[in-house]
Amino acid sequence: MSTKSTKPFTVKPELEPADYGDISALLTVMRQLRNPDGGCPWDLEQDFKSIAAYTVEEAYEVADAVERGDIDALVDELGDLLLQVVFHAQIGADNQQFEFADVVRAIVDKMIRRHPHVFGDEDIADAEAQTLAWEAIKAAERGPASSVLDGVAVGLPPMMRAAKLQKRAARVGFDWPDTDGVIDKLREEVDEVAEALDEADRNQQGEELGDLLFTCVNLARHLDVDPDQALLSANQKFERRFRRMEAAADLSGLDSDALEAHWQASKSGERHDDS
Repeated sequence: MSTKSTKPFTVKPELEPADYGDISALLTVMRQLRNPDGGCPWDLEQDFKSIAAYTVEEAYEVADAVERGDIDALVDELGDLLLQVVFHAQIGADNQQFEFADVVRAIVDKMIRRHPHVFGDEDIADAEAQTLAWEAIKAAERGPASSVLDGVAVGLPPMMRAAKLQKRAARVGFDWPDTDGVIDKLREEVDEVAEALDEADRNQQGEELGDLLFTCVNLARHLDVDPDQALLSANQKFERRFRRMEAAADLSGLDSDALEAHWQASKSGERHDDS
């Protein structure tokens, strides 16, 4: 997260506040941060790998601002995410590998290439047809593949990657025809988790639990539900109800029956508020 300060500062070479809205100002700031002569020691120590986690974190904070509908926070978080792009580009420039202009050039070229119906003569009927065309262009760009699973990034959040792997496998027919098959598989995985609990093998328990989560993602795909959004909503619901419990009573020292009673009261109160 960025921090705001009222202290005056200077940038070498100096920038006027009127220039701050130009991308060149951010590039200048980052060059100075990475300048061995007077730059920031922390920024100078970083490489692609060391800041990768920050890049992912900033993307999630953008999503959080969107979810909360906080426009001021969205502006701030988009700036933080943009800084990550500039940071990576400056590291590339310092290593004489690529520069920010190469990043911009690559994405502009990609957008034009993958939208022939906008920048060329092709006709696309609707958004669904565009999605299919996009995937076809991507596949052609990658060239011959050894597997339909090629190109699914290993670094994606696990739930997102699970959904993408499942979609790719479904292209060649490896899928259930309807949700009934997924529900049956879900029950099977729950039983296998229960069996693993009896074995007291933590590795086996973790493996079976992973299979169960993978099947839950498959069910979400069949229902056309975003699993990340579904879990996000569940998190928010739990937090909302638990905070309501805390507001109603001191929960410390209560037994499980009393806690369950407060939980049910919180749920009931929430439904009453919504009615």
